[in-house]
Amino acid sequence: MTSLPVRDPNKDELLAPGNAALMIIDYQPTQIDSINSMPKAQLVANIVTVAKIALLYKLPIVLSTVNVANGRNADTIPALKSVLSGVDSYDRTAINAWEDKQFRDAVTATNRKRIIACALWTEACLTFPTLDMILEGYEVYPVTDAVGGTSRMAHHMALHRIEQAGAHLTSVPQILCELQRDWNRTETLEGFADEMFASGAFLKM
Repeated sequence: MTSLPVRDPNKDELLAPGNAALMIIDYQPTQIDSINSMPKAQLVANIVTVAKIALLYKLPIVLSTVNVANGRNADTIPALKSVLSGVDSYDRTAINAWEDKQFRDAVTATNRKRIIACALWTEACLTFPTLDMILEGYEVYPVTDAVGGTSRMAHHMALHRIEQAGAHLTSVPQILCELQRDWNRTETLEGFADEMFASGAFLKM
């Protein structure tokens, strides 16, 4: 049982702690309340797990909200905000986050071209930046069980559209296993096991 050396992240074809970043867009009360494509409690549990995974593997995180500064929306939900307490948040008015300069600059500053993507709604705030980023050379990995739409149809059609454009659809357990990769990587093993088996992120639909 001899594991091969950890791959060079710049040459690795899979997601790795050294080549990926996470963007989280618009997990705010109004958006959560409008989700009808999956149970809201499961959605919240899953996005919190994604955030914990990113912190565990030390991924750069870009967090964004819409219409908080102008008073139209509340900030990121407390369950997620508390996990990301040290992460800067970029507020926007643009529905498409890629059309906001601060957000774009923050993603560019990660120096990562593989972006794990979570946003509400699937049909808008996930779809639009994903399409733009793919055109600009990014590999975008939407986490399908941590995003949601206003209906199941809207959610699935949006995923179909971005997949056709080249997005790499993934899931919470897949990114967790992909980043860990080997049970012999003991520095993250305890956290890996905690998120895989104890977080409640894999509740049945």
